[in-house]
Amino acid sequence: MTTTRTVHDHARSLLPDELPAYLYDLAALRAHAATVRDALPERVELYYAAKANPEPEILAALGPYVDGYEVSSGGELAHVAKAVPGRPLAFGGPGKTPDEVRAALEQGVERFHVESAYELRMLAELARSGGRRVAVLPRVNLPLSDGSLAGSSLAMGGRPTPFGMDPGQAAEVVRTLADGTYPHLELRGVHAHLASGLEASELLAAAEAVVAWATGLGVPLAEVNVGGGMHVDYTAPERRFDWAAYGSGLARLTETHPELTLRIEPGRALTAYCGWYATEVLDVKHSHGEEFAVVRGGTHHLRTPATKGHDQPCAVLPVEAWPHPWPRPAAEGEHVTLAGQLCTPKDTLARRVPAAGLRAGDRVLFSLAGAYAWNISHHDFLMHPRPGFHFLDAGPGQGG
Repeated sequence: MTTTRTVHDHARSLLPDELPAYLYDLAALRAHAATVRDALPERVELYYAAKANPEPEILAALGPYVDGYEVSSGGELAHVAKAVPGRPLAFGGPGKTPDEVRAALEQGVERFHVESAYELRMLAELARSGGRRVAVLPRVNLPLSDGSLAGSSLAMGGRPTPFGMDPGQAAEVVRTLADGTYPHLELRGVHAHLASGLEASELLAAAEAVVAWATGLGVPLAEVNVGGGMHVDYTAPERRFDWAAYGSGLARLTETHPELTLRIEPGRALTAYCGWYATEVLDVKHSHGEEFAVVRGGTHHLRTPATKGHDQPCAVLPVEAWPHPWPRPAAEGEHVTLAGQLCTPKDTLARRVPAAGLRAGDRVLFSLAGAYAWNISHHDFLMHPRPGFHFLDAGPGQGG
């Protein structure tokens, strides 16, 4: 597991009562975002899906590298607008309420991803009554016949789901917008986020299918939003999505369709690598031939492994000092399962980790904790203390 020196040193410097803690390396985040931005061609816009990690410091650090932010609720809208004022926002997600749409119109949101015909009619009336004209991108749930989504870890389209509209209904909505039925709504393009966890070649195949469908409607469009879904490999944390290949493929697509701007909306693939969850071992115990280490905290702080069913990558930071008068428990075997403090066997962070000699008091750093981690966790279960949050910046002239 790759741990930046900034994070490694800070994790060692924390006192036991300062753990668990989330550590975010903002310099590493900016460097990664710059690499992503540099891989994308000129006519590809990059919006950050704020749901992945909405911490204000994360949103601000991404600011120079993104064209805007995608929000999916009234709460996210208010939060992101406050954290990065004046930046373009796109309002997506199913089940938008009238109050949320009104708030978005009042906030000056200019792009709406429309999930249904009902939502279209609601937005049209609220825009009319509010004296606003806004851009609309109907979301299509497009089935792909070539198996492009077979490798997906989470499918939002290509099958029955609550997201978007079937192609026939989406096409009807596009034509309705194009014929001026709703004068306060401008047809900007179409939106199709079909799946998550795809490699570059799979995402490109999906993007090509969406663009082909959109351009085949016979209606002038300025933009096609192909969403996010870039694969993050929790089994190999050093591995990265092939942004260079993806950018080259998108460049070919824009060359074929010079009238279009493409938009992507990554979340996890931008911020996962900049976050770590640091904790300490409280106890080491033996159970029916296996060894377990109970760490401070658990999946009520870091829900990712329980949600995705994987083992969160981690590294042990040995601590030599033992401040207590009672004996220090230690692992006797080669592999230890790391569990949290919750009263459920589902509170497992990583199974059979190679950690010979692991002791109570040692520290553990879980990587790839910068996205869909704290913000999706059930924080209040058992009422354990919340973790600390440390935003580290080793850039020029920056404090840690």
